[in-house]
Amino acid sequence: MEACIFPGQGSQFTGMGKALAERSPEAVKMFARADDVLGFSLSQIMFEGSDEELKQTRVTQPAIYVHSLITAHLAGEKFAPAMVAGHSLGEFSALAAAGAFSFEDGLQLVSHRAEAMQMACEATSSTMAAVVGLDDHIVEDTCAETPGIVVAANYNCPGQLVISGELQAVELAAAALKEKGALKAVVLQVGGAFHSPLMEPARDRLRAAIERTPFAPPRCPVYQNVDARPHTDPDHIKDNLIAQLTAPVRWTQTMQAMIGDGATQFFEVGGNGKVLKGLLRRVDRKIPCEAL
Repeated sequence: MEACIFPGQGSQFTGMGKALAERSPEAVKMFARADDVLGFSLSQIMFEGSDEELKQTRVTQPAIYVHSLITAHLAGEKFAPAMVAGHSLGEFSALAAAGAFSFEDGLQLVSHRAEAMQMACEATSSTMAAVVGLDDHIVEDTCAETPGIVVAANYNCPGQLVISGELQAVELAAAALKEKGALKAVVLQVGGAFHSPLMEPARDRLRAAIERTPFAPPRCPVYQNVDARPHTDPDHIKDNLIAQLTAPVRWTQTMQAMIGDGATQFFEVGGNGKVLKGLLRRVDRKIPCEAL
């Protein structure tokens, strides 16, 4: 059974999408539609922009979404998954590719999300840290014991968890986790505390955008980050998308659930084609994953 997975921030690369545009007039049209929706030339930044330009949240999130959707569209009949999922931002790509909303509506949501998250990041000094080599419960307990706001944010794969919160609290938790035997507990160069309570203002803005966007039942189940379970009901999907901004990304649990439900072949759709493949190998090395 085939499953398609869609990457989030961190899978971008300079020149992304240029090869798609060079090989397909359909891709050129979709890039033009994206530029019209956003009101600026996203395609030019994707094709010719610097690393720094591409790392801006307002650019990165739409760029990855557009790249994933065009990749899925150009795959034609090859894109016929029995189930889909997306990592953080990638959940919007998965939903659009499965027909839960249109390409344009999804891009508007992603743009609203990126701007709202950027505003929330600027309001508080915050960050994230990658923790490697400890059981999840040790990381969770350490966060709970640390003064200030710091929480488990991304369950990426067994032995790899990202924490998120106020700058000082994250630094304190990272130091404590090193003392408890973490192979690595490194503060990341990110815009702020994604998937933490500090994203509450962004969640309120995103809720308003989601509530005015038409949703339809997707063509196949979408395994969502919040609970790692398959969903097809538009109302449940909306609620989970809103909750996602302040809730952890349960990616390890999502991959385990998809495999448990019969996934035997994964395709990573968009981005550099490597990020989610690497995480899946840590969950189950026997399950193949290819870039679509």
